[in-house]
Amino acid sequence: MKFALLLKDKPGSQSLRDANRAAHIKFVDEGQVKVLSGGPLLGADGGVAGSLIVIEADDWQQAQAFAAADPYQKAGIFESSQICEYKELIKDGKRG
Repeated sequence: MKFALLLKDKPGSQSLRDANRAAHIKFVDEGQVKVLSGGPLLGADGGVAGSLIVIEADDWQQAQAFAAADPYQKAGIFESSQICEYKELIKDGKRG
């Protein structure tokens, strides 16, 4: 199953994000789940405002466990986090 994680940063959390970036990257690379796509969300000022991560997980519980274990989440960077099951209809500009 695919899940989209929409994670909004708390205002003023850039230094906390920077301090935990290496741990976050390592966590994603360790492969607890397959990360299909991901990256920072940018605000109107061009600064980081959050993250969007699309993962493949066995079920909702595994997706939640992945989100909870992320070093960014543990560091308290996110003001809000939302996990939704995701149905991919378009990939690489083509309808599937």
